[in-house]
Amino acid sequence: MAVIKPFKLEEVRDALTSIGVHGLTVTEVKGYGRQKGHTEIYRGAEYAVSFLPKIKIEVAVPSDMVDKVIDAISAAARTGQIGDGKIFVSSIEKAVRIRTGETDIDAL
Repeated sequence: MAVIKPFKLEEVRDALTSIGVHGLTVTEVKGYGRQKGHTEIYRGAEYAVSFLPKIKIEVAVPSDMVDKVIDAISAAARTGQIGDGKIFVSSIEKAVRIRTGETDIDAL
């Protein structure tokens, strides 16, 4: 799972496609990390934006591809500015393709 800046989505998708990842799930989310949000001015009034818009990408890949996926996402999502995002890696106990009943590596 990776949480990135919204404008980096297409670059990350292209990077993942180029290494052979052909499926991913994208969710629009809001959150904050060390940047703690920011302030904006709207119609002359200043207000705090506590949660910033982000994109959450979820990708299921075989364990031998994990490092390539991390490298691809990191390179494509990096701006060098605060708020570039995070990548979280977790194990998947079981995967099932609903249409065919294939499981685990065959389901990916």
